[in-house]
Amino acid sequence: MFKSIKILFLREIRLVVKEHSLLLTLLGAPLLYAFMYGSIYINKVETQVPLALVDADQSSLSRTLIQEISSDPMVKVLPAFSLDEAQEMMRKGTAAGYFFIDKDFEKNILSLQQSNVTLAVNASKFLPASDLTAHLTTICLTVGGGVRKTYFNKQGMNDSQAMANTNPIKLDYRPLFNEKTGYGNFLLPGLMAVILQQTLLIGLCVSMSLERKDEKLGELNKLASGSSSNILVGKGLFYFLVYLIFSQFFVTVVFSVFDMPFRGSFWEVNFLMAVFFVSLIPMAFLIGSFFKNTLLIIQLMGFSSYPIFLITGYSMPFENLPLAIQWISNLLPTTPFLRIYTLVVQGGGSIIDQLPNLFHLVGLGVFYTLLFIFKMKYTLKKTS
Repeated sequence: MFKSIKILFLREIRLVVKEHSLLLTLLGAPLLYAFMYGSIYINKVETQVPLALVDADQSSLSRTLIQEISSDPMVKVLPAFSLDEAQEMMRKGTAAGYFFIDKDFEKNILSLQQSNVTLAVNASKFLPASDLTAHLTTICLTVGGGVRKTYFNKQGMNDSQAMANTNPIKLDYRPLFNEKTGYGNFLLPGLMAVILQQTLLIGLCVSMSLERKDEKLGELNKLASGSSSNILVGKGLFYFLVYLIFSQFFVTVVFSVFDMPFRGSFWEVNFLMAVFFVSLIPMAFLIGSFFKNTLLIIQLMGFSSYPIFLITGYSMPFENLPLAIQWISNLLPTTPFLRIYTLVVQGGGSIIDQLPNLFHLVGLGVFYTLLFIFKMKYTLKKTS
């Protein structure tokens, strides 16, 4: 058994070295994609989002509000002389939205009446719309609260009493694990794991499809002493070791270069990666065994990256996905892996806290291993 595995392991190294496209995919693509995608989100949070601003009140209080908005590093104020001009700026894409301060803004507030301001955002772009809404809401509440506090102070209340009347319910908002609520810190850790997964999938699928294309399944079976499990271990061991090294490089170097949060145990993450790769290898070999056209399998695996990422529930709550998509997602090792990975890497949790998902991941590995062994026996019997 060990002799067969050693022979297949060395044979796989020769195959990868000989196939330059496979070598580039396995060794070059993970680094290229990691640093390319990482550099896109290196700033983590938005700054200087253009906002058209119309002040129809031209009062002391409206100028105070404008100063507060201008001092926010996330907002770049673009003065507009009319509402029509502000709307035109948003339609042309010059501004991500517009903020309109109504006439009699100060007069209404000082007379303890409600005064309206209008924030319109271009919601076709997710981040600018959500960030502008959050920041402008906070600023308006702060300025409004200051006016109310001043009023209560003039009524004879001290600062403590005035603050209690101004803000009777105080929300202690504390975002955890991604303190700046930056899109980069949310996206990049999961994206790095998916990069490893997809490049590994492509390499494994191409490797198995080459065996079919070159009609070497018989030779492969002979070298494996007729054992499909030897084929799985012998061919998969090379990829397992290479990508285990890659995962350590990502966690220690790539995470550090792009200042991504890493709060978990280094050893737990490596153990999780090892289990993930063990579950992924038989699934990839199984998929590759159905194809003789290597170009086709590269295209399929390449185009599957984004759909796989979307249906795992990483960017959208899993419970809100259509039921059919949930069933498909649960058949992918990526889904339980990302659940554990996110908790450990970003939340600082432990694998012990996610034992059901760990059993799910291990179960998928066993499931695809059995399917691969059955498929190989069937294919070899059919071709013999």
